[in-house]
Amino acid sequence: MNTTPDLVLMGNLLVDDIVLTDGRTLLGEPGGAVLHTALAASLWGCRVGIVSIAGSDYPSFALDELSRRGVDLAGIRHLNRPGGRAWLLHEPSARRVIHHLDCPSHADISPLMTDLPVAWQSARGIHLAPMPLDRQLQLARGVTIAAPASFISLDPFDLICDEAAARWQAPLAHVDALFAGTDDLRLSQDPATAITAIAGDRLRLLVLKQAERGGSLLDLHGDTNCRWEARVNRVMDVTGAGDAFAGGFLAGWLAGADLPVSLAQGVVAASFAVEDWGSRGLGQATPSRARERLRHWFPELAPSSLERQITP
Repeated sequence: MNTTPDLVLMGNLLVDDIVLTDGRTLLGEPGGAVLHTALAASLWGCRVGIVSIAGSDYPSFALDELSRRGVDLAGIRHLNRPGGRAWLLHEPSARRVIHHLDCPSHADISPLMTDLPVAWQSARGIHLAPMPLDRQLQLARGVTIAAPASFISLDPFDLICDEAAARWQAPLAHVDALFAGTDDLRLSQDPATAITAIAGDRLRLLVLKQAERGGSLLDLHGDTNCRWEARVNRVMDVTGAGDAFAGGFLAGWLAGADLPVSLAQGVVAASFAVEDWGSRGLGQATPSRARERLRHWFPELAPSSLERQITP
């Protein structure tokens, strides 16, 4: 594909071994944040490119589905050996990600700036999916220099906590939006207050995802605070829901949609993610189903605005 993506996703492609709280398991599923984010963003006509590392054991059908959706895979570096694999352990109060010991380290399967195609540096947005903090800092600094006009967003892997606040100042100084879930935060203060205190002037959007409780978005430049409610038809597995929300939101925001439309697209994308195991719900979703769900769940949004933003 020769077209510069609207949204470039930099992060991991992992094989997931999912364990739910009731003991049900699904092993060997294609996963990784960029998979879920790409499937979600592509529902809204967003041109997506992935920068990642895929091991020889990564299920080829998942990459084929991404390609079929129009996702550009030119930024994927292929290993001639097995890649990253992780346990996703769902506990009553949180989810833990534990990387297999006999696989490459998390840093080893996280992309470098040299993996970013030069032509993609003019993308409207570049999203740094969960990776080790040192790698996210390297990429945030590099992208700021290579793609100064891009809207840069970040979703953390390392905890944002009181003890690590000083370490988070540097990466947050280079991003425009932070997507943080309840599993990512261990702060004694209100999260919005604490993160605002350590963030630089560049950070505009603070998106706090609260799983089944929806979440809140604070526009630090516009002094606007928006809340959203989660909407679902059924819940099978919440793997990838936060990544799907980010993909849906960014697809709208980068296309020029306002906050209500962008948030609604995120809610709809996340609803598909939780309906089946792993990425299966998003894989079965279609743009027409996404548009239908958006209109049904959010009738208050202006039809003309919706048509302008979600037409593939």
